[in-house]
Amino acid sequence: MLNFQYFMPTRIVFGPDTLDTLGDTPHLPRGNKAMIVIGKSGAMVKNGYLSRVQSLLAKQDVQTIVYDKVVPNPESDQVDEAAAICRENGVKFVVGLGGGSTIDSAKSIATMATNPGKYWDYMQSGTGGGQTPANDALPIVAIPTTAGTGTEADPWTVITKSGTDAREKVGWGNDATFPALSIVDPKLMLSVPPRQTAYTGMDAFFHATEAYLATCRQPASDMLALEAVHLIAHTLPQAVAEPDNLEARTIMAWACTAAGLCESYSSCISHHSLEHALSAFHPHLPHGAGLVLISKAYFGFLAAHGEERLGDLALAMGDTLEENLEEEVSGVAFLDALDNLITGVGLADEKLSDYGVTREEIPALAENALTVMGALFDITPVQMSIEDVIAIYEAAYS
Repeated sequence: MLNFQYFMPTRIVFGPDTLDTLGDTPHLPRGNKAMIVIGKSGAMVKNGYLSRVQSLLAKQDVQTIVYDKVVPNPESDQVDEAAAICRENGVKFVVGLGGGSTIDSAKSIATMATNPGKYWDYMQSGTGGGQTPANDALPIVAIPTTAGTGTEADPWTVITKSGTDAREKVGWGNDATFPALSIVDPKLMLSVPPRQTAYTGMDAFFHATEAYLATCRQPASDMLALEAVHLIAHTLPQAVAEPDNLEARTIMAWACTAAGLCESYSSCISHHSLEHALSAFHPHLPHGAGLVLISKAYFGFLAAHGEERLGDLALAMGDTLEENLEEEVSGVAFLDALDNLITGVGLADEKLSDYGVTREEIPALAENALTVMGALFDITPVQMSIEDVIAIYEAAYS
């Protein structure tokens, strides 16, 4: 029986050169002062994206201040610091410019700019305070420069608790953290290096894959998930091999946004819980890399327990969605296709130990996955015990 809600309040402006519309769009949030959130790496400055965004906003009589301390796997202390700056300066809306880390940070900063206390007071799991924000976030504008998280099309923000021993990476969001406006300009993605292109593209792939398997799925998420899986399987290797190929970048940008929509209509499953534990323990592990490194063990577990929809995903990764319809396509076919995709984007040589993961910490990782992001296990199509999670980590490590 179908039973679902459909809610998508974000205006998405998509296509090459659409960044230019920022200078005259009537859909910009109201207010004459904005904070632009960028990463600490300096890529937005080096590539000229920050100055372009500032100039375009100036055409709309918007003054800007810049927060430039966001790191990969962004931390809660940065959110609290930037939110205080917003309050002190009367910021009216927040612009996230960059990859998923900066846009996620922008959502969290916008929330804390209007609410008291610390960001972690509002987290609903782990050591979070479990509070509900009394006030809506400031309006958010998302301008992604990578094709990966899909955060431009969903309300979710993933932040790691600050502190060397905290080891909590939590996804959170509400209706107010949907971006008011998202500008997806594939030309901004031409500067992304090949390996980062692979990491982010695989992140988008798993968003779509997991959304198709989640028990909270619905018709819109099913359609978009199969579309994204098909496009990424056929296009990501080309985008990695030919970084200047605008057509490949445009297809990947749409596949990422489609997968982000899936996260709004459906959800990720516990594959993401397992990865969040890994990158909470090892913050230098890129999220997409972590997902890849545990993926064959994780989806192998689902296949071994008879998850039939893996066959649909295998078909979507083929040359046509109607391939082999006379024969039953199994989860094994999906695992083969996944292995080919990982090899095709140049990530088959990576190991968990490359990032400092040790076998001795696997029980703690499993406990973290089940407690800090335990809600995703509830919508995973196969039940998992802590012993199952440990076994998945062990298989991935081996």
